[in-house]
Amino acid sequence: MYDKVVEIIARQLQIDTDVMDENTKIMEDLGADSLDVVEMLMAMEEAFGFAVPDEDIEELVTVSDIVAYVESNMEA
Repeated sequence: MYDKVVEIIARQLQIDTDVMDENTKIMEDLGADSLDVVEMLMAMEEAFGFAVPDEDIEELVTVSDIVAYVESNMEA
């Protein structure tokens, strides 16, 4: 799951997957803005088949936050 999430983030932000690890902060470390984050989460929704409510977005700060969120919502 981690690799798939990193791949989506890298594709959306047009960066190399090598610059990320589980502690990488999407906005702070990768320079994403709020629109980038929304577009990235829309790609996650499409790839994994579930919606991310707006109120959950601000909790998704690091790569590991996103991976954990995807894993918990795929089981639901």
